[in-house]
Amino acid sequence: MPDKPEKRPAGDERPGAERTADERTSGDRTADDERPRRRQARGERRIAQLLEAAAAVFCTTGYTAASTNAIAREAGVSPGTLYQFFPNKEAIAIELGDRLMHEMRATYGEALGPVAPATTLEEAVGAAVDRFVAFNCEHPVFFALMHGPDIPGRIAEEHDALHLTLVSRVEGLLSAFLPDTPADDITRTAQVCLGIYKAGLELILAHEGAERTAYVRELKNVLFRYVEPLAAGGALASGTHAARP
Repeated sequence: MPDKPEKRPAGDERPGAERTADERTSGDRTADDERPRRRQARGERRIAQLLEAAAAVFCTTGYTAASTNAIAREAGVSPGTLYQFFPNKEAIAIELGDRLMHEMRATYGEALGPVAPATTLEEAVGAAVDRFVAFNCEHPVFFALMHGPDIPGRIAEEHDALHLTLVSRVEGLLSAFLPDTPADDITRTAQVCLGIYKAGLELILAHEGAERTAYVRELKNVLFRYVEPLAAGGALASGTHAARP
């Protein structure tokens, strides 16, 4: 009588098809980990898309006249999609403002850092203006949002804190060129410099091309000629550095 075929253990009909318990657990865990990461990445891209659209709308209409429908339309999504990420227009503005102020802090950290001993006042003013103007030209919504009369309260508070820190940094820069000037006078001069800069920036952002370049040059001239008579020779004393506050 012929031998019966050897019977394989149950579940072993397809060699290599079975995984150990550890392998199954590891594989399932990897898949479970990957899905949230993919969803998070898609969510971040969508948020960036909505913030970019909001920046365009705020620049065009201002904060008060802007609407979530207009932002969704600019982003090419439905209002329902927008509401998955932001409950209202104010939340969008706050998120956009937070990100811009983070970048702005990095900008003034670079623009108003220590000054080399050989640096002239004109060079220091020019370098600072160039950095700040470049930031605002790249992000025109910063000026529209931060200096508008109708910005949300939280943004206004954060902007006020940013302004105080910026004044302190400008004071540090001025002190290097005005070493014998009383602190109160330095503060007053710093405030006037920022007022001049703000007025000039509004003109700069309203123009493009050669006209914008001309207004940048005029702003540098105005700031330099305001501070230069107060400084001794307009150059940094040998061995002196502008210290960060």
